[in-house]
Amino acid sequence: MTRSPRASRHRHDPTRRKLLGASAALALGPALGATLAHAQAPFPVRPITIWLPWPAGGATDLTFRILADGVSRRLGQKVLVENRGGAGGTLAMPIIQQAQPDGYTLAQLPQTVLRAPWTRKVLWDPIRDTTPIIQISGVTFGIVVPANSPFRSLDDLFAWAKAHPGELNIATNGTGTTPHVVMDDLFGRRGLTFNHVPYKGTAEQMIAVSTGQVQVGVNSNGFGPFVDSGRLRLLVTFGEHRTKRWPNVPTLKELGHGIVATSPYGIVGPAGIPAPIVATLHDAFRAAMNDPAHVAELAVYDQELAYLGPQEYGRALKVSYETERKVVERMGLAKSE
Repeated sequence: MTRSPRASRHRHDPTRRKLLGASAALALGPALGATLAHAQAPFPVRPITIWLPWPAGGATDLTFRILADGVSRRLGQKVLVENRGGAGGTLAMPIIQQAQPDGYTLAQLPQTVLRAPWTRKVLWDPIRDTTPIIQISGVTFGIVVPANSPFRSLDDLFAWAKAHPGELNIATNGTGTTPHVVMDDLFGRRGLTFNHVPYKGTAEQMIAVSTGQVQVGVNSNGFGPFVDSGRLRLLVTFGEHRTKRWPNVPTLKELGHGIVATSPYGIVGPAGIPAPIVATLHDAFRAAMNDPAHVAELAVYDQELAYLGPQEYGRALKVSYETERKVVERMGLAKSE
């Protein structure tokens, strides 16, 4: 059969093909347009925000600002650090859950995020709602008292609490945090009680302890400068081994309490970030975390690098999440259905 000149002209008309292609793209809606734009645009083309679930001025805040500066130089875009302290370090999760998975919204993920869903009702899931980017470091927890305190050991705290029921005030960095859970376990085993005083951030808490507003403080590395300056006395640390910085201070483990807590942390984004963007972020953070300035700032708080890549970090988060469930159930802290 012979085609009409009109049909043949339509078939080979490039202008008509372009118009048809554009019409088809419009018919598929904004999703295709967003995909095409993403494929064509380099990453990043605008500033990136890291949400930090702790107030400004603490150890994590200070180290993250140095880390963010290093990442900024490598990506060629500003990396901003925003603080959202409170609720035991979990307030960045709602932001991550609702953010677009485009790599421009990230957050630090502390251990408390893996514990909170087992102790209270939350609307987010730390595994389902995140994309692991990189694990950065862990922290050194410890128990501190004012320099002029009569308490010189953990046993002194137990003895005083036994002699003065309900009078010992212990400050932590929030309800449900690792310091709170550990102290609840230590005192609960002995049938002892204490008054829990939660603080939003390390700096505020350490000032309160060093000035005698509370008798005891339990927190992470942020107590370092206060201990080194002689304003606080460090009674015990929670790590596997004694720290290089305070080698004369015993650990909970060596004292026979069977507890090791370091709370490793890293960077996550919303679920569904494309693999090429994850790789770009990972590479920038891995390079920046090894900057001498960042390593030196970590050392101020007796921290060391604890690198894990996206896949390894993701697996570690799943294991920790399940471990936290078992710990919470064992301690009787599980939420009621």
